[in-house]
Amino acid sequence: MCLPALAVACGAAESANEAELLPSADLQGAEVSASTGGDGVQTQSTDAPRAEEAVAPVVLGCPSDRWCSSLYPPAWTPDAPADEEGRFLHDFSYAGYRAGEAPPDAPPGAIHDVTTFGADASGTSDATVAITRAIAAAAAAGGGVVFFPAGSYRVDGVLTVAASGVVLRGAGTDSVLRFTKGSGMGNKAHLTFAGSVARDAARPLVADAAARAREVSVADASGLQAGDDVAVGWTISAAWVADHGMTGTWTEFAGQYKPFFRSKVVSVDTTASPNRVVLDVPLRYAAKLRDGAAIQKETGYLREVGLEHLAVANATTWANAWAENHSNVIAMRGVADAWIDDVHSTVAPSAGRMNASDTRPYHLASSGVMIEDAKRVSVLRSSMQNPQNRGSGGNGYLFEVSRTNDVLFADDVAENGRHNFIQNWGFGNVGTVFLRCTSRGSELLSLIGGKLVPEAGASEHHHSLAIATLVDDSLFDDGFKVENRGAWSSGAGHTGTESVVWRPRGTGTIVSKQFGWGYVIGTQEGVEVDAEVESRYGVGTAPRDFVEGRGLGKDLHPASLYEDQRARRTKAQP
Repeated sequence: MCLPALAVACGAAESANEAELLPSADLQGAEVSASTGGDGVQTQSTDAPRAEEAVAPVVLGCPSDRWCSSLYPPAWTPDAPADEEGRFLHDFSYAGYRAGEAPPDAPPGAIHDVTTFGADASGTSDATVAITRAIAAAAAAGGGVVFFPAGSYRVDGVLTVAASGVVLRGAGTDSVLRFTKGSGMGNKAHLTFAGSVARDAARPLVADAAARAREVSVADASGLQAGDDVAVGWTISAAWVADHGMTGTWTEFAGQYKPFFRSKVVSVDTTASPNRVVLDVPLRYAAKLRDGAAIQKETGYLREVGLEHLAVANATTWANAWAENHSNVIAMRGVADAWIDDVHSTVAPSAGRMNASDTRPYHLASSGVMIEDAKRVSVLRSSMQNPQNRGSGGNGYLFEVSRTNDVLFADDVAENGRHNFIQNWGFGNVGTVFLRCTSRGSELLSLIGGKLVPEAGASEHHHSLAIATLVDDSLFDDGFKVENRGAWSSGAGHTGTESVVWRPRGTGTIVSKQFGWGYVIGTQEGVEVDAEVESRYGVGTAPRDFVEGRGLGKDLHPASLYEDQRARRTKAQP
């Protein structure tokens, strides 16, 4: 039902002709299409404000010169009940290094200057071996800083950090890592921080755990104690897939058990029957016995690792850049409480070009930063630009998350990628926050008739059901999308649910067609919104997402939802 006093949005009915709105059979087998472009993108029409949208609702306790969302009044609490339509905002405040409770810090231990290990700062000779020795020295000492004085470091191989407490630090953008390996880099990274996460035997839940619950019940919690890393997950069962209307679409991971929530144990009560386990971060989605929901202890995260204050480049010949897919310059895999700060892509002087008229200063061969199978990571004050390969197959993704929990991107800039900011591949991406980020110039290059044809792209959720993402006070001149992508990308289907776009800026379109509820609150001047469910990419996404305060975002309070929630939570701690 509608709430006239708040003039909030009502759900639109689903189209009766769903079959006509799904991607047609001839489009499901490949990403390249002359009519839709490399990702099946078509021109999205934007809708005018609707009468049922909330416009600057009157909320008690809100500052007199501002307006507050009806879903986030001054008295909001993380466990505030949903409204009569089932709408509520998650607590996003756990994102980032140490759950946002402390800034990244210098590790204890010595500083290991790479030049003392023989690294050539002039860029003339290969520095791979010398840098690897410096990393090994820091690891052997139990942690420390691997320091790059100002200079250009040619790296013909790859670099790996596999020990906790190791931080790579430059002197600013005058410290440049130039990666030259141009082949054999598909689905790999030139610089990788690599943990090795393992999970013990599953402890099945003995009762369903509701969304926003902090406690799970198991028959036997022995082996778990406060401080342990744990994952709560379930099987991608036929019933769960059907609940989301994705039968025949979510086939890639069907029948597989997937960890959804990566958190930490606060307390364990083995005297209670059943045993109770309290978690530090609330679950963001219901975990059901029907789907084999369980909790597992995790080990093997790389901790307190970081990359800061330097520049990177890995652009190569044009042929090499397009010969392989999804090559990242930086990856963090299996890490917890880690960070990237003040890291910027830069021009690779010898980079190849598409043709004689191509004058773009290329920085990257394909993709930039990848955060994968990780939790509590901060990516701060960094920029990635100008990849060569912006074709299908996972290329041109500048800031990417995959199967992560509570990753924070803050004050980052991405320009001229295929999808500048992107969630990708697999279930279990939860609690990502994009704070004051800037995205411009996303561009798809699709092979049509033997030629690379450009068309506009966007930042987006790209794969299966990212949960509780927050796009906060960010500028998207090329737009941000959460929608039902159907068969694209091996059956991406619904790409998001219960995510919030808060106070967006820029000239792009916010496409919010989320499974269940999604939220667009306080758009600023120039931002378009497409929340229509009766469209190709809106199939199964009714009710129409909640849109409030269109064009009034400049006066929305608070300016940042994440920072306000974090302040509330940390002040409440003893």
